Amino acid sequence: MGDISRRGVVRGIAAAVIASAAGPALARPQDSARYFAGMATDRGQSYRRTNFNVIDPRWRRQLVQYYSDEPQGTVVVDTRHHFLYVIFENRTALRYGVSVGKEGFQWFGRAQIDRKAIWPPWSPPADMLKRRPNLPRFMPGGPDNPLGPRALYLYRDGQDTGYRLHGTTEPWSIGADASSGCIRMFPEDVIDLYQRCPQGTRVLVLRHIAARAGNTASR
Repeated sequence: MGDISRRGVVRGIAAAVIASAAGPALARPQDSARYFAGMATDRGQSYRRTNFNVIDPRWRRQLVQYYSDEPQGTVVVDTRHHFLYVIFENRTALRYGVSVGKEGFQWFGRAQIDRKAIWPPWSPPADMLKRRPNLPRFMPGGPDNPLGPRALYLYRDGQDTGYRLHGTTEPWSIGADASSGCIRMFPEDVIDLYQRCPQGTRVLVLRHIAARAGNTASR
């Protein structure tokens, strides 16, 4: 029991650090349980499903009109408005609600997905270990790992940027500035995105895009 308890503490510390992403954590709502609705199974792992009935409709995955010169298949992140777009044909895109970096941790520019992982493990980067030397050096993938069920690793000029598109164990953080630069998504959404983005997918992270770029397609 002691060993199990120690593992639980280690996982809890690591989860808190990734979720807070190098700063004060986004406050957990007192009614956080309402953000989950039962369990789902994926690749042998069981995780808590997001209760989309309590999620603001704007953060739900939806097809929208999108005007851009970027080629079809490109991923575009609008950090100000907390949206991620996958560009489709005929001036449309699939839009997801996301969480982005807090003030001082945001980044902008181009990258590409050069690596993908299912139920990814996590090792804290060197700069985080300097700030939090008590962190575990490795956390296996699974439902307790705040990277969630998928991670898409962003590279630039062949070098790992340290930033990822990944899931979250805190669905209430979607739509907020809550990370150290990574783009968080609902678990269901990052699973969907993983299937749509092969290695080599181009990614563009912007401060914001024009309002007309992401209107709901049905409007």
